[in-house]
Amino acid sequence: MGEQPTTRIDAHFVAAGKYHDIDHARLEVLKLLAEHPHIRTTVACDYADTARLDQCRFLISYTCDLMPSEVEARAIRAWLEKGGKWLALHGTNSILVFTEDGLVDAPDTRPDVMEMLGTQFKAHPPIGKFTIEVADRDHELTRGIDDFEIVDELYLSNTTADIHTLMHTRFDGEATGFVQDKWDNAVVPVLYIRDIGEGRIVYNALGHCRGHYDLPGMQDFYPHKEMCAWNYDVYYDLLRRGIGWAMREGD
Repeated sequence: MGEQPTTRIDAHFVAAGKYHDIDHARLEVLKLLAEHPHIRTTVACDYADTARLDQCRFLISYTCDLMPSEVEARAIRAWLEKGGKWLALHGTNSILVFTEDGLVDAPDTRPDVMEMLGTQFKAHPPIGKFTIEVADRDHELTRGIDDFEIVDELYLSNTTADIHTLMHTRFDGEATGFVQDKWDNAVVPVLYIRDIGEGRIVYNALGHCRGHYDLPGMQDFYPHKEMCAWNYDVYYDLLRRGIGWAMREGD
């Protein structure tokens, strides 16, 4: 048996929200964390336990339409400024509201959170294949990864702060069903870094998943499961790299 690490690392994982197979994402991320026996992780369904962050080296989130309160957001930002790390996944930057005519709006009601995260989700076209381009090939999170195609939700977002894009994709067309539906030759960040004080956010927008029972009140049984990026080795590689970055002290 190999030599075991001598120093425990604490982490906090928020996994909750709407329209996604949160159980699948939660389990898969926990399995990746379990590859490191010295990581001890607490799991939550909201951001309420901000006091826990003071014991943690990093925060992970896989959510959809779930925001911290204003008080919680201030606490998270203060923790980041002191050197905390946040690995934010997929829909962490989403607020979704259905309009009277059935469209999905992504209102700018939480600029505090969206400025902290660096982007805000606005729309996505139907799930399909698109190309991910590696914008920074020298970074530890992307080194050795070539451009690749993937089937996933292409998250279209507005940039809300200074970010360093590691991977992006491009979209020109219509995101049917969303208020912000027309996109003209958009270059969309997929994996990026957002520095806040001494801390850092790494945001990975890939990773949609939906099971049969994830649209309660809308569709009792969703016939076709959607696993998207979770079907691809490169996505697990990116998640492992993100966890490796989060574990390490410093940048």
